[in-house]
Amino acid sequence: MAAEVAGAVEIRGALARLRRATGLPIAFGGLVEAGRTRVRISELTGTNTAALRSLAVTSGNGLGGKAVALARPCAVTDYSVSRQISHEYDIPVAAEGIRSVLAVPVVVRRRVRGVLYGALRSAQPLGDRTLGAAVAAARDVEQALVVQDEARGLLSAARPEPAVVPDPGAAWEQVREAHAALRALAPRIGDPGLRAELLAACGLLTTPAPVAEAALAPRELDVLAWVAAGATNAAVAERLGLRPETVKGYLRSAMRKLGAHTRGEAVSAARRTGLLP
Repeated sequence: MAAEVAGAVEIRGALARLRRATGLPIAFGGLVEAGRTRVRISELTGTNTAALRSLAVTSGNGLGGKAVALARPCAVTDYSVSRQISHEYDIPVAAEGIRSVLAVPVVVRRRVRGVLYGALRSAQPLGDRTLGAAVAAARDVEQALVVQDEARGLLSAARPEPAVVPDPGAAWEQVREAHAALRALAPRIGDPGLRAELLAACGLLTTPAPVAEAALAPRELDVLAWVAAGATNAAVAERLGLRPETVKGYLRSAMRKLGAHTRGEAVSAARRTGLLP
């Protein structure tokens, strides 16, 4: 359910960007339902009725279903009379007064995950600029879903089952690497709710501090997490998209706050206070 909510947030943002970039008066879309071959239209902007809300569009049917089946953008100039599509959804489309429509699939790892629509209430061709803007909006959603998938994979990897991990030391190293990767991934997530959930999950991988914690800035903790996982300054810089000099600055600041003189002492102090797993 959390994944669906986060995905819907990304769809909503993409639709707003699509309207701003193209001037199209109507935009709507949704995600492919889990375990199904149909898209549930959940997000609408610029519509005058609720005719399209919660409409289930089956793969192959209508314009959106065609986009899902072919995994490529599709468009028609006059929906109601077009011979390029089937007409299972003519009634809700007509109720909204839609004529010219485009549908762009959201494709992640060769699987269609959703569809974005843009529409006019007049029958006129939608040019290449409009189609290009719609494709760009769909790419934004694809990138966001990739990040979310990576985050969930890391969260799963960070909770190894004791029964299948015979070496506790190796298991903790895996937890520490996952903790560092999750913290690095968090700033790339646009949805505030999912970002907060991810950072909260990071907190579950650490232990409550028995004494007052040193107040490390988020980036100082990000750097220290990768150092704890055995990364060099250059590797940390690459992981976090920072300059090596910036990494050194964050590390020096963290060491000062923790009262440490070496990288190893800083990691040990952070673990004692529950800042790192």
